[in-house]
Amino acid sequence: MEKGRLYIRNAVILALVNILLRGAAVSFNGYVAGKIGTESMGLFTLVMSIYGFAVTLATSSVHLAAVRLTADRCARIAGADRDSYRRTVRQVIRSVSRYSLLFGCGAAFLLFGFSRPVAQLLLNDLRTLSSLRILALGLPAISLTSALNGYFTGMRKIGKNAVMTLWEQAAKFCITATALVCVVPTGSVESMCLAVVGGSAAAEGLSLVVAWLLYLTDSRVPKGDAPGEGRHSLDTGFRDAADIAFPVAVGAYARQGLVTAEHLAIPWGLRKSGSSQTEALEAYGVLQGMALQVVLFPYAVIGAFTGMLIPEVTALEAVGDRQALRKLCRKVLRTAAVFSVVSFAVFFLFADTLGTGIYHTAEAGVYIRKLSFLVPFMYIDTVTDALLKGLGEQRYCMKVNIADAVISLVLVVLLTPAMGLGGYIVSMYGCEMINLYLSARKLHQRLQGMMEK
Repeated sequence: MEKGRLYIRNAVILALVNILLRGAAVSFNGYVAGKIGTESMGLFTLVMSIYGFAVTLATSSVHLAAVRLTADRCARIAGADRDSYRRTVRQVIRSVSRYSLLFGCGAAFLLFGFSRPVAQLLLNDLRTLSSLRILALGLPAISLTSALNGYFTGMRKIGKNAVMTLWEQAAKFCITATALVCVVPTGSVESMCLAVVGGSAAAEGLSLVVAWLLYLTDSRVPKGDAPGEGRHSLDTGFRDAADIAFPVAVGAYARQGLVTAEHLAIPWGLRKSGSSQTEALEAYGVLQGMALQVVLFPYAVIGAFTGMLIPEVTALEAVGDRQALRKLCRKVLRTAAVFSVVSFAVFFLFADTLGTGIYHTAEAGVYIRKLSFLVPFMYIDTVTDALLKGLGEQRYCMKVNIADAVISLVLVVLLTPAMGLGGYIVSMYGCEMINLYLSARKLHQRLQGMMEK
Protein backbone atom coordinates (compact mmCIF):
# COMPACT_ATOMS: atom_id res chain seq x y z
CA MET A 1 0.00 0.00 0.00
CA GLU A 2 2.85 2.34 0.89
CA LYS A 3 4.50 1.76 -2.49
CA GLY A 4 1.17 2.34 -4.23
CA ARG A 5 0.81 5.72 -2.54
CA LEU A 6 4.42 6.51 -3.39
CA TYR A 7 3.75 5.72 -7.05
CA ILE A 8 0.73 8.04 -7.14
CA ARG A 9 2.59 10.81 -5.32
CA ASN A 10 5.62 10.56 -7.61
CA ALA A 11 3.46 10.47 -10.72
CA VAL A 12 1.48 13.52 -9.58
CA ILE A 13 4.68 15.44 -8.86
CA LEU A 14 6.08 14.56 -12.26
CA ALA A 15 2.77 15.40 -13.94
CA LEU A 16 2.68 18.85 -12.34
CA VAL A 17 6.26 19.50 -13.36
CA ASN A 18 5.55 18.30 -16.90
CA ILE A 19 2.45 20.47 -17.16
CA LEU A 20 4.49 23.48 -16.11
CA LEU A 21 7.25 22.63 -18.56
CA ARG A 22 5.00 21.77 -21.50
CA GLY A 23 2.98 24.90 -20.91
CA ALA A 24 6.18 26.92 -20.91
CA ALA A 25 7.45 24.99 -23.96
CA VAL A 26 4.30 25.60 -25.99
CA SER A 27 4.32 29.28 -25.05
CA PHE A 28 8.01 29.50 -25.88
CA ASN A 29 7.34 27.70 -29.15
CA GLY A 30 4.79 30.39 -29.96
CA TYR A 31 7.35 33.07 -29.08
CA VAL A 32 9.98 31.43 -31.31
CA ALA A 33 7.51 31.05 -34.19
CA GLY A 34 6.61 34.71 -33.92
CA LYS A 35 10.28 35.71 -33.91
CA ILE A 36 11.60 33.54 -36.74
CA GLY A 37 8.53 33.13 -38.98
CA THR A 38 6.86 30.09 -40.50
CA GLU A 39 9.61 29.35 -43.07
CA SER A 40 12.34 29.27 -40.40
CA MET A 41 10.01 27.21 -38.21
CA GLY A 42 9.61 24.71 -41.03
CA LEU A 43 13.39 24.58 -41.56
CA PHE A 44 13.94 24.06 -37.82
CA THR A 45 11.35 21.27 -37.73
CA LEU A 46 13.03 19.64 -40.72
CA VAL A 47 16.42 19.74 -38.95
CA MET A 48 14.84 18.22 -35.85
CA SER A 49 13.55 15.28 -37.89
CA ILE A 50 17.17 14.30 -38.64
CA TYR A 51 18.16 15.14 -35.07
CA GLY A 52 15.43 12.82 -33.80
CA PHE A 53 17.10 9.89 -35.53
CA ALA A 54 20.52 10.95 -34.20
CA VAL A 55 19.17 11.09 -30.63
CA THR A 56 17.59 7.67 -31.07
CA LEU A 57 20.99 6.30 -32.13
CA ALA A 58 22.79 8.13 -29.30
CA THR A 59 20.50 6.90 -26.52
CA SER A 60 19.84 3.44 -28.02
CA SER A 61 17.14 2.71 -25.41
CA VAL A 62 19.59 3.14 -22.51
CA HIS A 63 16.81 4.76 -20.45
CA LEU A 64 14.79 1.54 -20.56
CA ALA A 65 17.84 -0.52 -19.58
CA ALA A 66 18.58 1.79 -16.64
CA VAL A 67 14.97 1.69 -15.40
CA ARG A 68 14.60 -2.07 -15.65
CA LEU A 69 18.03 -2.96 -14.26
CA THR A 70 17.68 -0.57 -11.32
CA ALA A 71 14.16 -1.70 -10.44
CA ASP A 72 14.97 -5.39 -10.92
CA ARG A 73 18.23 -5.40 -8.94
CA CYS A 74 16.84 -3.38 -6.04
CA ALA A 75 13.70 -5.56 -5.84
CA ARG A 76 15.85 -8.71 -5.72
CA ILE A 77 18.10 -7.49 -2.88
CA ALA A 78 15.29 -5.98 -0.79
CA GLY A 79 16.30 -6.09 2.88
CA ALA A 80 20.04 -5.94 2.21
CA ASP A 81 22.27 -3.42 3.99
CA ARG A 82 23.24 -0.03 2.60
CA ASP A 83 26.64 -1.17 1.33
CA SER A 84 24.97 -3.92 -0.68
CA TYR A 85 22.68 -1.39 -2.31
CA ARG A 86 25.63 0.86 -3.10
CA ARG A 87 27.62 -1.93 -4.74
CA THR A 88 24.64 -3.12 -6.74
CA VAL A 89 23.69 0.36 -7.93
CA ARG A 90 27.30 1.21 -8.80
CA GLN A 91 27.40 -1.81 -11.09
CA VAL A 92 24.17 -0.76 -12.81
CA ILE A 93 25.38 2.81 -13.41
CA ARG A 94 28.74 1.59 -14.69
CA SER A 95 27.10 -0.74 -17.19
CA VAL A 96 24.58 1.77 -18.57
CA SER A 97 27.18 4.57 -18.69
CA ARG A 98 29.54 2.49 -20.80
CA TYR A 99 26.69 1.60 -23.10
CA SER A 100 25.52 5.21 -23.41
CA LEU A 101 29.02 6.55 -24.09
CA LEU A 102 29.60 4.01 -26.84
CA PHE A 103 26.46 4.97 -28.71
CA GLY A 104 26.42 8.66 -27.80
CA CYS A 105 29.93 9.31 -29.11
CA GLY A 106 29.33 7.14 -32.16
CA ALA A 107 26.17 9.05 -33.06
CA ALA A 108 27.94 12.40 -32.62
CA PHE A 109 30.76 11.32 -34.93
CA LEU A 110 28.33 10.15 -37.62
CA LEU A 111 26.10 13.23 -37.56
CA PHE A 112 29.01 15.67 -37.61
CA GLY A 113 30.94 13.74 -40.24
CA PHE A 114 28.00 13.30 -42.60
CA SER A 115 26.32 16.66 -41.96
CA ARG A 116 27.06 18.04 -45.42
CA PRO A 117 25.60 15.14 -47.46
CA VAL A 118 22.63 15.01 -45.07
CA ALA A 119 21.95 18.74 -45.56
CA GLN A 120 22.49 18.62 -49.30
CA LEU A 121 20.92 15.30 -50.28
CA LEU A 122 18.31 14.52 -47.61
CA LEU A 123 17.16 17.95 -46.47
CA ASN A 124 17.79 19.56 -49.85
CA ASP A 125 18.85 22.74 -48.05
CA LEU A 126 22.47 23.65 -47.16
CA ARG A 127 21.17 26.22 -44.70
CA THR A 128 20.77 23.31 -42.25
CA LEU A 129 24.49 22.37 -42.27
CA SER A 130 25.68 24.46 -39.31
CA SER A 131 22.64 23.51 -37.22
CA LEU A 132 23.30 19.79 -37.73
CA ARG A 133 26.93 20.17 -36.64
CA ILE A 134 26.01 22.09 -33.50
CA LEU A 135 23.42 19.48 -32.52
CA ALA A 136 25.94 16.65 -33.02
CA LEU A 137 28.11 18.02 -30.20
CA GLY A 138 25.37 17.50 -27.61
CA LEU A 139 24.62 13.83 -28.36
CA PRO A 140 27.00 12.21 -25.82
CA ALA A 141 25.55 14.40 -23.06
CA ILE A 142 22.00 13.43 -24.07
CA SER A 143 22.87 9.72 -23.88
CA LEU A 144 24.47 9.91 -20.42
CA THR A 145 21.66 12.09 -19.09
CA SER A 146 19.12 9.56 -20.38
CA ALA A 147 20.90 6.78 -18.47
CA LEU A 148 20.90 8.76 -15.22
CA ASN A 149 17.28 9.75 -15.75
CA GLY A 150 16.38 6.08 -16.08
CA TYR A 151 18.28 5.29 -12.89
CA PHE A 152 16.34 7.87 -10.87
CA THR A 153 13.06 6.58 -12.33
CA GLY A 154 13.96 3.03 -11.31
CA MET A 155 14.77 4.27 -7.80
CA ARG A 156 11.37 6.07 -7.62
CA LYS A 157 13.19 9.37 -6.99
CA ILE A 158 11.12 11.37 -9.36
CA GLY A 159 11.98 14.65 -7.66
CA LYS A 160 15.51 14.42 -9.03
CA ASN A 161 14.18 13.82 -12.53
CA ALA A 162 12.04 16.91 -12.09
CA VAL A 163 15.05 18.99 -11.05
CA MET A 164 17.01 17.80 -14.11
CA THR A 165 14.16 18.59 -16.47
CA LEU A 166 13.41 21.99 -14.95
CA TRP A 167 17.04 23.00 -15.12
CA GLU A 168 17.44 21.86 -18.72
CA GLN A 169 14.33 23.64 -19.96
CA ALA A 170 15.09 26.85 -18.08
CA ALA A 171 18.60 26.89 -19.55
CA LYS A 172 17.24 26.18 -23.03
CA PHE A 173 14.71 29.00 -22.86
CA CYS A 174 17.20 31.55 -21.54
CA ILE A 175 19.99 30.71 -23.98
CA THR A 176 17.69 30.52 -26.98
CA ALA A 177 15.87 33.76 -26.16
CA THR A 178 19.18 35.57 -25.73
CA ALA A 179 20.46 34.22 -29.05
CA LEU A 180 17.26 35.22 -30.86
CA VAL A 181 17.42 38.76 -29.49
CA CYS A 182 20.90 39.06 -30.97
CA VAL A 183 20.13 37.37 -34.29
CA VAL A 184 16.57 38.27 -35.33
CA PRO A 185 16.97 41.97 -36.24
CA THR A 186 19.41 41.23 -39.08
CA GLY A 187 19.49 37.45 -39.17
CA SER A 188 18.81 35.13 -42.07
CA VAL A 189 16.60 32.04 -41.95
CA GLU A 190 19.77 29.96 -41.40
CA SER A 191 21.05 32.03 -38.48
CA MET A 192 17.66 32.07 -36.77
CA CYS A 193 17.44 28.29 -37.02
CA LEU A 194 21.00 28.02 -35.66
CA ALA A 195 20.11 30.20 -32.67
CA VAL A 196 17.26 27.87 -31.71
CA VAL A 197 19.24 24.63 -32.04
CA GLY A 198 22.28 26.15 -30.31
CA GLY A 199 20.19 26.82 -27.22
CA SER A 200 19.08 23.18 -27.16
CA ALA A 201 22.64 21.84 -27.48
CA ALA A 202 23.99 24.06 -24.71
CA ALA A 203 21.13 23.10 -22.38
CA GLU A 204 21.87 19.39 -22.86
CA GLY A 205 25.42 19.86 -21.57
CA LEU A 206 24.24 21.76 -18.51
CA SER A 207 21.61 19.09 -17.82
CA LEU A 208 24.30 16.38 -17.70
CA VAL A 209 26.27 18.35 -15.09
CA VAL A 210 23.19 18.62 -12.87
CA ALA A 211 22.29 14.93 -13.36
CA TRP A 212 25.78 13.79 -12.37
CA LEU A 213 25.79 15.99 -9.24
CA LEU A 214 22.41 14.55 -8.21
CA TYR A 215 23.74 11.02 -8.67
CA LEU A 216 26.87 11.70 -6.60
CA THR A 217 24.72 12.92 -3.69
CA ASP A 218 22.16 10.09 -3.99
CA SER A 219 21.63 7.59 -1.15
CA ARG A 220 21.55 4.62 -3.60
CA VAL A 221 18.49 3.17 -1.82
CA PRO A 222 15.06 3.17 -3.58
CA LYS A 223 12.58 5.66 -2.19
CA GLY A 224 10.07 3.89 0.04
CA ASP A 225 12.52 1.10 0.95
CA ALA A 226 14.80 0.85 3.95
CA PRO A 227 18.14 -0.97 4.13
CA GLY A 228 18.24 -4.05 6.34
CA GLU A 229 20.97 -6.16 7.88
CA GLY A 230 21.66 -8.69 5.12
CA ARG A 231 24.59 -8.61 2.73
CA HIS A 232 23.52 -9.45 -0.79
CA SER A 233 24.60 -7.53 -3.86
CA LEU A 234 24.16 -8.36 -7.56
CA ASP A 235 26.64 -7.86 -10.37
CA THR A 236 25.65 -6.03 -13.54
CA GLY A 237 27.82 -5.78 -16.64
CA PHE A 238 27.79 -4.10 -20.02
CA ARG A 239 26.10 -7.13 -21.53
CA ASP A 240 23.17 -6.89 -19.10
CA ALA A 241 22.46 -3.36 -20.29
CA ALA A 242 22.96 -4.32 -23.93
CA ASP A 243 20.68 -7.37 -23.67
CA ILE A 244 17.79 -5.15 -22.57
CA ALA A 245 18.49 -2.01 -24.58
CA PHE A 246 20.00 -3.10 -27.88
CA PRO A 247 17.15 -5.30 -29.20
CA VAL A 248 14.77 -2.44 -28.51
CA ALA A 249 17.27 0.05 -29.94
CA VAL A 250 17.47 -1.84 -33.24
CA GLY A 251 13.74 -1.52 -33.58
CA ALA A 252 13.95 2.13 -32.56
CA TYR A 253 16.56 2.76 -35.28
CA ALA A 254 14.31 1.23 -37.89
CA ARG A 255 11.23 3.03 -36.66
CA GLN A 256 12.89 6.42 -36.23
CA GLY A 257 14.62 6.04 -39.57
CA LEU A 258 11.26 5.44 -41.18
CA VAL A 259 9.72 8.34 -39.26
CA THR A 260 12.56 10.59 -40.41
CA ALA A 261 12.02 9.47 -44.00
CA GLU A 262 8.32 10.17 -43.57
CA HIS A 263 8.99 13.71 -42.36
CA LEU A 264 11.36 14.32 -45.24
CA ALA A 265 8.70 12.99 -47.61
CA ILE A 266 6.08 15.49 -46.42
CA PRO A 267 7.74 18.64 -47.91
CA TRP A 268 8.62 16.53 -50.96
CA GLY A 269 4.98 15.52 -51.36
CA LEU A 270 3.81 19.10 -50.86
CA ARG A 271 6.16 20.26 -53.61
CA LYS A 272 4.82 17.48 -55.85
CA SER A 273 1.31 18.75 -55.17
CA GLY A 274 2.26 22.17 -56.55
CA SER A 275 3.69 24.08 -53.56
CA SER A 276 6.98 25.95 -53.74
CA GLN A 277 9.89 25.15 -51.36
CA THR A 278 8.95 28.10 -49.14
CA GLU A 279 5.23 27.20 -49.13
CA ALA A 280 6.04 23.57 -48.33
CA LEU A 281 8.25 24.54 -45.39
CA GLU A 282 5.61 26.98 -44.09
CA ALA A 283 2.78 24.40 -44.24
CA TYR A 284 4.98 21.73 -42.67
CA GLY A 285 6.01 24.14 -39.92
CA VAL A 286 2.40 25.03 -39.05
CA LEU A 287 1.25 21.41 -38.78
CA GLN A 288 4.30 19.71 -37.28
CA GLY A 289 5.94 22.58 -35.44
CA MET A 290 2.81 24.30 -34.13
CA ALA A 291 -0.50 22.36 -34.16
CA LEU A 292 0.94 18.97 -33.24
CA GLN A 293 2.87 20.48 -30.31
CA VAL A 294 -0.41 21.71 -28.81
CA VAL A 295 -2.15 18.35 -29.30
CA LEU A 296 0.75 16.61 -27.56
CA PHE A 297 0.52 18.93 -24.55
CA PRO A 298 -1.44 16.47 -22.34
CA TYR A 299 1.49 14.07 -22.63
CA ALA A 300 2.74 16.13 -19.70
CA VAL A 301 0.32 14.08 -17.61
CA ILE A 302 0.31 10.83 -19.60
CA GLY A 303 4.11 10.77 -19.78
CA ALA A 304 4.45 11.20 -16.03
CA PHE A 305 2.32 8.17 -15.22
CA THR A 306 3.70 5.97 -18.00
CA GLY A 307 7.28 6.83 -17.03
CA MET A 308 6.58 5.60 -13.51
CA LEU A 309 4.62 2.58 -14.72
CA ILE A 310 7.56 0.65 -16.17
CA PRO A 311 9.51 0.19 -12.90
CA GLU A 312 6.31 -0.53 -10.95
CA VAL A 313 5.16 -3.19 -13.40
CA THR A 314 8.67 -4.65 -13.57
CA ALA A 315 8.89 -4.87 -9.77
CA LEU A 316 5.45 -6.51 -9.45
CA GLU A 317 6.34 -9.07 -12.09
CA ALA A 318 9.73 -9.75 -10.45
CA VAL A 319 8.05 -10.70 -7.15
CA GLY A 320 5.19 -12.58 -8.89
CA ASP A 321 2.28 -10.47 -7.57
CA ARG A 322 -0.08 -11.15 -10.50
CA GLN A 323 -3.24 -9.93 -8.78
CA ALA A 324 -1.78 -6.51 -8.00
CA LEU A 325 -0.36 -6.34 -11.53
CA ARG A 326 -3.72 -6.98 -13.21
CA LYS A 327 -5.42 -4.48 -10.94
CA LEU A 328 -2.83 -1.80 -11.75
CA CYS A 329 -3.13 -2.35 -15.51
CA ARG A 330 -6.92 -2.10 -15.52
CA LYS A 331 -6.98 1.00 -13.34
CA VAL A 332 -4.39 2.77 -15.46
CA LEU A 333 -6.20 2.00 -18.72
CA ARG A 334 -9.56 3.23 -17.37
CA THR A 335 -7.98 6.46 -16.18
CA ALA A 336 -6.20 6.97 -19.50
CA ALA A 337 -9.45 6.48 -21.43
CA VAL A 338 -11.29 9.13 -19.40
CA PHE A 339 -8.39 11.55 -19.62
CA SER A 340 -8.02 11.15 -23.38
CA VAL A 341 -11.71 11.81 -24.05
CA VAL A 342 -11.62 14.99 -21.95
CA SER A 343 -8.49 16.13 -23.81
CA PHE A 344 -10.18 15.51 -27.16
CA ALA A 345 -13.16 17.64 -26.14
CA VAL A 346 -10.95 20.53 -25.09
CA PHE A 347 -8.96 20.51 -28.34
CA PHE A 348 -12.04 20.18 -30.54
CA LEU A 349 -14.02 22.93 -28.83
CA PHE A 350 -11.20 25.43 -28.31
CA ALA A 351 -9.02 24.77 -31.36
CA ASP A 352 -9.45 28.25 -32.83
CA THR A 353 -8.73 29.95 -29.52
CA LEU A 354 -5.60 27.87 -28.99
CA GLY A 355 -4.30 28.46 -32.52
CA THR A 356 -4.73 32.22 -32.51
CA GLY A 357 -3.84 32.64 -28.83
CA ILE A 358 -0.53 30.78 -28.99
CA TYR A 359 0.65 31.22 -32.56
CA HIS A 360 -1.49 34.15 -33.78
CA THR A 361 -2.62 32.22 -36.84
CA ALA A 362 -6.03 30.72 -37.60
CA GLU A 363 -4.39 28.00 -39.70
CA ALA A 364 -2.88 26.39 -36.61
CA GLY A 365 -6.36 26.17 -35.06
CA VAL A 366 -7.72 24.39 -38.12
CA TYR A 367 -5.09 21.67 -37.82
CA ILE A 368 -5.53 21.38 -34.04
CA ARG A 369 -9.21 20.54 -34.60
CA LYS A 370 -8.37 18.02 -37.32
CA LEU A 371 -5.86 16.29 -35.05
CA SER A 372 -8.10 16.32 -31.98
CA PHE A 373 -9.93 13.12 -33.00
CA LEU A 374 -6.57 11.34 -32.95
CA VAL A 375 -5.97 12.13 -29.27
CA PRO A 376 -7.76 9.15 -27.61
CA PHE A 377 -5.95 6.66 -29.84
CA MET A 378 -2.55 8.26 -29.24
CA TYR A 379 -2.84 8.52 -25.47
CA ILE A 380 -4.25 5.06 -24.81
CA ASP A 381 -1.66 3.53 -27.13
CA THR A 382 1.12 5.25 -25.15
CA VAL A 383 -0.14 3.81 -21.86
CA THR A 384 -0.58 0.34 -23.38
CA ASP A 385 2.99 0.36 -24.70
CA ALA A 386 4.34 1.36 -21.26
CA LEU A 387 2.50 -1.55 -19.63
CA LEU A 388 3.85 -3.97 -22.23
CA LYS A 389 7.42 -2.73 -21.76
CA GLY A 390 7.10 -3.17 -18.01
CA LEU A 391 6.06 -6.77 -18.67
CA GLY A 392 9.16 -7.33 -20.79
CA GLU A 393 7.34 -7.11 -24.14
CA GLN A 394 9.61 -4.41 -25.55
CA ARG A 395 10.47 -6.53 -28.59
CA TYR A 396 6.80 -6.88 -29.48
CA CYS A 397 6.35 -3.12 -29.14
CA MET A 398 9.36 -2.69 -31.40
CA LYS A 399 7.83 -4.86 -34.12
CA VAL A 400 4.51 -3.05 -33.95
CA ASN A 401 6.16 0.36 -34.10
CA ILE A 402 8.26 -0.63 -37.10
CA ALA A 403 5.19 -1.88 -38.94
CA ASP A 404 3.42 1.36 -38.04
CA ALA A 405 6.29 3.44 -39.44
CA VAL A 406 6.49 1.43 -42.68
CA ILE A 407 2.77 1.83 -43.35
CA SER A 408 2.91 5.52 -42.48
CA LEU A 409 5.80 6.19 -44.86
CA VAL A 410 4.06 4.39 -47.71
CA LEU A 411 0.83 6.31 -47.14
CA VAL A 412 2.63 9.66 -46.99
CA VAL A 413 4.45 8.97 -50.27
CA LEU A 414 1.22 7.89 -51.96
CA LEU A 415 -1.26 10.39 -50.50
CA THR A 416 0.60 13.66 -49.91
CA PRO A 417 1.31 14.49 -53.59
CA ALA A 418 -2.40 14.09 -54.34
CA MET A 419 -4.00 15.40 -51.11
CA GLY A 420 -1.37 17.73 -49.63
CA LEU A 421 -1.25 17.83 -45.84
CA GLY A 422 -4.61 16.06 -45.76
CA GLY A 423 -2.84 12.92 -46.97
CA TYR A 424 -0.41 13.08 -44.05
CA ILE A 425 -3.26 13.49 -41.57
CA VAL A 426 -5.09 10.48 -43.06
CA SER A 427 -1.93 8.40 -42.67
CA MET A 428 -1.63 9.43 -39.01
CA TYR A 429 -5.16 8.25 -38.25
CA GLY A 430 -4.84 4.92 -40.02
CA CYS A 431 -1.50 4.01 -38.48
CA GLU A 432 -2.43 5.02 -34.94
CA MET A 433 -5.56 2.85 -35.02
CA ILE A 434 -3.59 -0.16 -36.24
CA ASN A 435 -0.90 0.40 -33.60
CA LEU A 436 -3.42 0.63 -30.78
CA TYR A 437 -5.28 -2.49 -31.89
CA LEU A 438 -2.13 -4.63 -32.00
CA SER A 439 -0.80 -3.36 -28.66
CA ALA A 440 -4.15 -3.72 -26.87
CA ARG A 441 -4.58 -7.26 -28.19
CA LYS A 442 -1.15 -8.27 -26.86
CA LEU A 443 -1.79 -6.74 -23.45
CA HIS A 444 -5.15 -8.53 -23.24
CA GLN A 445 -3.42 -11.82 -23.99
CA ARG A 446 -0.85 -11.25 -21.25
CA LEU A 447 -3.50 -10.35 -18.68
CA GLN A 448 -5.61 -13.35 -19.64
CA GLY A 449 -2.55 -15.57 -19.28
CA MET A 450 -1.99 -14.27 -15.74
CA MET A 451 -5.58 -15.10 -14.79
CA GLU A 452 -5.17 -18.69 -15.96
CA LYS A 453 -2.04 -19.29 -13.85
